[in-house]
Amino acid sequence: MLPSFLLALREGFEIALILGIVLGALHQFKRRDLIPTVQLGAAIALLISVVGGITLTLIGAAFAGSAEEIFEGVMMWTAAGVLTWMILWMQSRAHLIKKMLTEEVGSAARLGKTALFVLAFVAVLREGIELALFLTASVFNSGVSQTVIGALGGLSVAALLGWGIFQAGIQLNMRRFFQVTSVLLVLFAAGLVAHGTHEFNEAGLIPGIVEHVWDTNGILDETSVVGLFLKTLFGYNGNPSLSEVLAYLTYFVVLFAATRPRKAALAPVAEQQATG
Repeated sequence: MLPSFLLALREGFEIALILGIVLGALHQFKRRDLIPTVQLGAAIALLISVVGGITLTLIGAAFAGSAEEIFEGVMMWTAAGVLTWMILWMQSRAHLIKKMLTEEVGSAARLGKTALFVLAFVAVLREGIELALFLTASVFNSGVSQTVIGALGGLSVAALLGWGIFQAGIQLNMRRFFQVTSVLLVLFAAGLVAHGTHEFNEAGLIPGIVEHVWDTNGILDETSVVGLFLKTLFGYNGNPSLSEVLAYLTYFVVLFAATRPRKAALAPVAEQQATG
């Protein structure tokens, strides 16, 4: 339940921020007549996202045997990849999102209702489809009921936060918010990679190499309350194969390699500003 809550909270909060910024910009531009257009675009995008999530879950439920394991593995690897891309993208642009959206709204408002509808539709659909993909992967870990309860809770809190921030005019440090949630989501993504590898082991597509590198189920059983919590949130496995362990570690190596050039590229700019 906690992974789906965190995912829904983060994605839902992004949707709330996007809609709040867009609607706020329309008020600023004195184009309140275009607000229903934004609401319609967002509503259709959310509906498509819900349908997409249900469809993916039903497709997964229709498979059996090795086909089911392969589908679950692909979904978990895909969700981990998209989740990681989202984290990296948001970390680099969180402080600019308001400026970017305000400029886009201004351009769309000048072009008319169709452009503004497309802007709201695409912005919300991107977040909604990502959330649908993540929650589908979460279903295979936590089950349908736990995922739905967590997602509804996360979306409710996100909606309240978004409403409160824009009603009270609170200046939120979005970059810090996404940094804090990114730590947990990175660990969750690494767990998805390992769990997806486990499914491919079961299907015979990826060899386990060593069947069980260790077995800690005698100390912390993965079917216990704490074990299930760690399994759904961090991908804990009491007796993982060597390929699972390697996949888990490889994820962090790739993530480090992906973020290192970004930091290196910023170093000359910081040095120039310091000397200037």
